[in-house]
Amino acid sequence: MEAGTFNFNFFTLEYAMVAMAMLILYLIYYLVTKDATYSKNIRSVATVVEELNREIYYLKQKLQETQSSIKKTTRHMSDEEIYQEVERTVYDMVQPISLGLKNMQETIQTIDSQIDDRLSSLESGVKQISVPSSIHGNDDEKIISLFKQGVSLETISKELHISKAEVEFVLKINKIK
Repeated sequence: MEAGTFNFNFFTLEYAMVAMAMLILYLIYYLVTKDATYSKNIRSVATVVEELNREIYYLKQKLQETQSSIKKTTRHMSDEEIYQEVERTVYDMVQPISLGLKNMQETIQTIDSQIDDRLSSLESGVKQISVPSSIHGNDDEKIISLFKQGVSLETISKELHISKAEVEFVLKINKIK
């Protein structure tokens, strides 16, 4: 009767381990897909910034041309008239850039809040996952100790007979890596 109980507990433990491994793989997949989304968003913001830089360059050229044409005019303008003309020209050139920057700032704030929300959600989910101490025993302390001694992740996983992903997971949970 005890051998049957042992087999049942052993299979239950195996199913629990398989379920935990599947959950961890799903979390890793989720993080990778979200990272790709964030990278795409960052690239689009970088494209907008590049376009704004180009626009600034062209506006500077136009400002220089305007200043040159003001100097070349046959009619001599007073300092006040020149100042007003330059101010009007600069305002006309800066207004679209200002609007673009404001839109970009709003987009970045939206993306930042989404990232913060998703990170808090992931952190709370990871904190809720706990590995039973009977499975790993003192492996966490061993992993941390070996890592602090400069032992590579591959060596730690081979020495403790656990996967490299588990080693990385323990280091991340303990905020070491």
